[in-house]
Amino acid sequence: MIDNEDIAEEISMVMIECSEKLEATLEKVKAHCSEQEYEAYREGIGHILAYMLTDIMSPLYERHPQIKPGATR
Repeated sequence: MIDNEDIAEEISMVMIECSEKLEATLEKVKAHCSEQEYEAYREGIGHILAYMLTDIMSPLYERHPQIKPGATR
C-alpha cells in the first residue's frame, strides 16, 4: 500500500489516534443520548473502525510488520 516506512508509520499513528478518539465518543453518546441513538452510533463507529483496520492498517502492517504496535524492532 505505502512503500515509504516513515509515511506508513505516521499513517499508523494517525489511525490509532483516530480509533481512540472515536471509541472515546461512545461513552459520551451513551451517557447523553437515547439507547436507540447510542446503538445506531455504535454500529456506525464499528463500520468506520472495521474499514480502517481491514483497508488501511492491515495492509500497512503486512508491508511494514515492524511498525505494527507491539512489534519489536
